[in-house]
Amino acid sequence: MPDDVLTKVRELLPSIAERAQTVDDSRRVPDQTVQDLAAAGVFRMLQPARYGGLECDPVRFYEVVREISGACGSTGWVTSILGVHSWHLGLFDPQAQDDVWGQDDSTLLSSSYAPVGELVPVDGGFRLSGNWRFSSGCEHATWALLGALVVGAEDRPVDFMTVLVPRSDYRILDVWDVVGMRGTASNEISVDKAFVPHHRTVRNYDLAQLRAPGHAVNPGPLFRLPFAAIFTTAVAAPVIGTVAGCYEQYLGAMRNRVRLSLGGGRFAEDQFAQVAVARAASEIDAAILQTDRNIRELYELAVAGQPLPTRLRLRLRRDQVRGTERAVEAIDLLFKTSGGNSLGRGTPVERAWRDAHAGSVHVANDPERALAMYGRGAFGLPVEDNLI
Repeated sequence: MPDDVLTKVRELLPSIAERAQTVDDSRRVPDQTVQDLAAAGVFRMLQPARYGGLECDPVRFYEVVREISGACGSTGWVTSILGVHSWHLGLFDPQAQDDVWGQDDSTLLSSSYAPVGELVPVDGGFRLSGNWRFSSGCEHATWALLGALVVGAEDRPVDFMTVLVPRSDYRILDVWDVVGMRGTASNEISVDKAFVPHHRTVRNYDLAQLRAPGHAVNPGPLFRLPFAAIFTTAVAAPVIGTVAGCYEQYLGAMRNRVRLSLGGGRFAEDQFAQVAVARAASEIDAAILQTDRNIRELYELAVAGQPLPTRLRLRLRRDQVRGTERAVEAIDLLFKTSGGNSLGRGTPVERAWRDAHAGSVHVANDPERALAMYGRGAFGLPVEDNLI
């Protein structure tokens, strides 16, 4: 079935590529594109089977994301983020899953996981208030997953949770006007004293420890994987895919180009250009091979019912942030060797360069923190972080 999804997505790629500049200019992915992707089954790839999902090998999902991103970075990013939330909801209490999918199992969710919200305990749950930035694709969703701190005595935070909030309880503020990933419409969500029942909350610490209330109804191996592995790869895959797609377009555009400077001649016969292409291709391949390898090994262990070792979880984070770095290094090479042709607004290289750099600044793509965690683990020091 994942093969069917990939086949259908490939049929959509020409239209997605054709809309790429419109997406960039309008700062949002068209409703039609999201509907087409939904009809292809993309958003069901990581969804629980009990709600019509495919519960497929996550490597296949990231392959689909990369292909879409190669046609349009913003569309790939939104697809990845909305698609991974179908997996995250599967970790929530069964009642929360029914709240969202009980009437319509095609319902989509957006997110903003930074713990900027305030949760005040009340009878039966919490009262939530806050403003969250960077909720990608939120206009296409009717529920949101939001990060918040539980406030205890003397207004001190006592816990970090993710909460599930319906569209009727929040406002979307149109503030997204940025240099890259412009079409993701990663706008702001505002909540003012909304009630959140206990069953619509999960403790982030519990998820990091691979304990989730959703396991009671979703026992499959997909839902035994760490949140950090699934989500952080979901914000690396679009960056890598964007650059991989640009690389192919770059080859097609530059193959027959004739230089008007530096002595003239065909660009493809320039040894320095050949070296740049080789370096870019190697960085892209390394990013894809390593990220896929780590997810595949984790998933195989989950299928076998084996423990997921910390060293593998740390290696995944190491290679995930390095994969993003490698993609940025590759697009920088392509941008530089394109010369003045890469400066024009709307060219594939220019847009991919902006999108890759924009996607790389997501906190989950921050290399220093993830690499430091890996280094601590390699030296045998304890590592305590919810994003491993």
